[in-house]
Amino acid sequence: MRPTARLLLGLALLGALTACGGSDDDGETSGDAAPVADDEGGELAVLGNDDVPDCPFTAEQVSDIVGTPLEADGPCYFIDGVAIVQATMSSQAAGSVTYDYSREQAGQRFDRVADLDRGDLGYLGVGDVEGEAVLIQPSGSYTINVSSLGGGADGLEAALQALLDAIPS
Repeated sequence: MRPTARLLLGLALLGALTACGGSDDDGETSGDAAPVADDEGGELAVLGNDDVPDCPFTAEQVSDIVGTPLEADGPCYFIDGVAIVQATMSSQAAGSVTYDYSREQAGQRFDRVADLDRGDLGYLGVGDVEGEAVLIQPSGSYTINVSSLGGGADGLEAALQALLDAIPS
């Protein structure tokens, strides 16, 4: 049997076992798994707010904060041709579900990563050219990415901290 046929057969069998209740899972979620959302605010409500906040910055604010004139080039995306500041917003619930993975990846991508002393969860990671901060709080989740602002890791860390400080609690 060819490898592709074996893979397809294996996937079909796995699908059949799962559909027929062939899993030994008793339906309980482990401590690491996110509860399934329902439309009535059931288990998802345990994770927090599911409202997505608006962009907390204007181009003028970001330019003042990072000390580089930037222009808006999309939703919460600011650029000057080289330097980039981008913020992505999601709900507190979504941020909580993806946080562990994001934090693990930051530990592999950046030279320095530190936990934040604010919000429910958060970290700030920097390298020589780029950095990222994640803040999860009741009003929502924010991921801020910066690149090519100058000043090395210390400059990026200062810029990210100032951007975080501008986000309302």
